[in-house]
Amino acid sequence: MSNKFRLPPLQALAVFEAAARHLNFTAASLELGSSQPAVSQRINLLENQLGAKLFERRHRGVVLTATGEQLYQIVRSSLQEISQQIEKIQLKKQRDVLRIDTDMGFASYWLLPRLNQLQRLIPNVDVQISTSPNEFSLRDSSAHLAISFGDGQIPGCRSDKLFPELVVPVCSPQFAARHGNPATPESLLRLPLLNLPDTRPARWLNWHEWFRGQRLEPDDDVTSLTFNAYSLVIQAALKSQGVALGWKPLVDQFLESGELVTCGAEFKTDRGYYLIQPGQETSSLVYRKVKEWLISESFSFKQHGINKSPSVTVV
Repeated sequence: MSNKFRLPPLQALAVFEAAARHLNFTAASLELGSSQPAVSQRINLLENQLGAKLFERRHRGVVLTATGEQLYQIVRSSLQEISQQIEKIQLKKQRDVLRIDTDMGFASYWLLPRLNQLQRLIPNVDVQISTSPNEFSLRDSSAHLAISFGDGQIPGCRSDKLFPELVVPVCSPQFAARHGNPATPESLLRLPLLNLPDTRPARWLNWHEWFRGQRLEPDDDVTSLTFNAYSLVIQAALKSQGVALGWKPLVDQFLESGELVTCGAEFKTDRGYYLIQPGQETSSLVYRKVKEWLISESFSFKQHGINKSPSVTVV
C-alpha cells in the first residue's frame, strides 16, 4: 500500500480556504496578493481535479455547495493546526538559552529549589543546568554563567562572590539524641565523621581543618566514611550514619525543617561560591537580571541566614 497522500497542491487548498471564508474571489485575491482571475482559475482547476463543484457562482459573489462546505471545514481546521505548529516551532527556535554550570551540591540543594523563581524571572528563556565535580574551566565550558566554588580567581572571567565558605557540623536529631547531643569538638572525635575525598591543594574545608580551627588534632582512631559526592554525604547524615560538614546555604533547608541539627561551631574561610561570567562583562539583559537575582538571594542569606552560633574564621 502506498503511503503517498492523494492531495491537491497545498497552494490550491489555501486559495480555496480564503475564497470560501470570504465567499468572494476578489476579496480572497486581495488577501493572497494575487488577482481575481488567478483565484478563479485555481478554483476551477481544483474542482476539475476533484470532479465536484465547490462553489455556486452568483452575480454578487459565490456560495459554497454542500461538498464545498464539507471540504472547507476540513481544510480550515487543518491549515489552522499546521499554522499553529509552525508558529510554535519558530518561537521555540527563537527562544534564548541560558546555560549555567555549577556543582551537583549547589544545583541540588540551592539552585533547584529556586528554579521556579528563576523561570518566572526569565519566562521566555530555556535554562540549561550542567554539573561537574571539577573547578570551572573557561576552556572546557560553553556556559553563559557559572556558579563555582573556590577563590574566584579564573583568568579571562569576571567573578562576584555570592556566599562565603561557611561550614557547620550537622547530624540528624536521632543521631544526636543517640549520642548524647554532642556539642563540643572533643565529643565529635568519638563519632563517625562523614567526608568528601581530600584534594591537593585543598578545594574545600575538611575535618582536619575544622578540628585545627578548634585547636584539636584528630588522630588515626577517628572513624570516618568517605563519599565521592556531597549529596551522598548529606544523605548519610539524614540517615543517621554520622556527622557531616554542612556548607551553608546548602544545608539551610534541612536545618529549617529540623531534618538536621547543628552540633558544633561554624567555620569560615576565604573561599566561597562565586558567580562567574566568561569575559569581563556582558550587555545581555537576561544575564544582568540573573546576576542581580543571584546576588539578591545571596545578600538575603548574608542578612538572615547566618545563625548566632560561635564561629571561627581562617584567613
